[in-house]
Amino acid sequence: MRQSGILMHISSLPGPGGIGSLGKEAYAFADFIKRSGMSIWQVLPMGPTGYGESPYQSSSVFAGNPMLISCAALREEGLLQYEDSEELCPERLDTVDFPAVRENKGMLLRRAFHQSERSHLEDIRAFIRRAAWVEDFALFTAVKHHFGDRMWSQWPDEGIKRREPDAVKRYRQDLDEEVRFHIFCQWLFDRQWTALKQYCNGLGIQLFGDMPIYVAEDSADTWTHPEVFQLDKDLVPLRVAGVPPDYFSEDGQLWGNPLYRWTYLRFHGYRWWVERMAHMARMYDIIRIDHFIGFANYYSVAHGAPNAREGKWIIGPGKSLFRTFRRKLPGLNIIAEDLGCVNERVKKLLRFVGYPGMKVLTFGFGSGDDNPHLSSNYTANCVAYTGTHDNDTVLGFLQSADDKTRQHAMAYLHFDRLEDAPAAFVHEVMACCADTAVIPMQDVLGLGSEARMNTPSTIGGNWLWRMLPGADDDETARRLYQLNEETNRLKKEG
Repeated sequence: MRQSGILMHISSLPGPGGIGSLGKEAYAFADFIKRSGMSIWQVLPMGPTGYGESPYQSSSVFAGNPMLISCAALREEGLLQYEDSEELCPERLDTVDFPAVRENKGMLLRRAFHQSERSHLEDIRAFIRRAAWVEDFALFTAVKHHFGDRMWSQWPDEGIKRREPDAVKRYRQDLDEEVRFHIFCQWLFDRQWTALKQYCNGLGIQLFGDMPIYVAEDSADTWTHPEVFQLDKDLVPLRVAGVPPDYFSEDGQLWGNPLYRWTYLRFHGYRWWVERMAHMARMYDIIRIDHFIGFANYYSVAHGAPNAREGKWIIGPGKSLFRTFRRKLPGLNIIAEDLGCVNERVKKLLRFVGYPGMKVLTFGFGSGDDNPHLSSNYTANCVAYTGTHDNDTVLGFLQSADDKTRQHAMAYLHFDRLEDAPAAFVHEVMACCADTAVIPMQDVLGLGSEARMNTPSTIGGNWLWRMLPGADDDETARRLYQLNEETNRLKKEG
């Protein structure tokens, strides 16, 4: 079945509060997707953002980001009382001011907690029973705040650092209100996310989520399950993740995430991974596993290394993990992010699992006709993109490209002016043989580098873009609908 969708993170939606949220603007965007004849909405990881505001360095693989909770929706439900003037109203609508958002929304969420927790205790208790992870996450977050936001491996109290039962009990009592607040926020997020997902599914739209393969070192996951990760006796990583030097980076990329103890995980039936994937399957209809190649072989760098030059490839769990998924979680709908060092071992694993991989059209130009990212080399079993959250927009890419790359794209896609490039790229991806086509909203709107979401290996200035109010208008939906009809990707009724 040929289908299409939009890549648009929740934080990039317009609306009040200085950041996109799970409020009415999210529902309006779902309506836009439906009017466009599309059936997929892809988002970035939904967890609390970490260092540099990256959703790929979250404090939990299970928790939702409280900054995406809609305070306006809470007010409509009677869970929060505030005046319009109390909610952040930034001068710039096309960017997120994360510090200002965190301060303002934090204030409003704490007010909601004090106003509404007691009247919803039964619902919250039911949520805790359903979400086995939430009490550990809330305690982690409360203790981390108590110690001035220090990384958990540097907490001064060895007892709570090592989760000794007496220490856990003591901090749970001493920080009771703070723990309850973080549980309350997760309950709110779960309510709003579940309602939005039900609405999207009712429109025939699948929510397509993104799951990083690794977790952050400073996370509730590493604190709660240190046995799952390659940590030393002081609970500091022995070796960390990254990728080796390549065309884009002479030092490689040093991600710094702790690596998994795959032998331990396999011995224990991959239980931690099964629980994680089960949670993802409840949140999303489609799951993109970021850096899928790490399951075939992963790049291992000594902790403390200045860059990723001196690393080594280690064989990953391979087929064993996915046999477990098939047995314990049948019916998972997975997309494999297979960009990067795709060797024969990776190819064998992809053939075994059968998951669609990814093709990125902007990667296709400037080299030979055998480039796998040229649309003429696609297969049906893949997801085709103009670009991803890690790439420049089509317009920005061509404006900064060398003459050879630019001329190659112009000749291949038959356009003469740079301003026509976004439409040409979008049309090519939609018309290609890939079963699924996904377009970043920035390319739908033809925006330049100012709308780029992320530049890998840089800190600051990332994850900020927001769509201006009214950009997802009827004319844009009509244009996309016609393109879906023309390329036989139209989301049909019934």
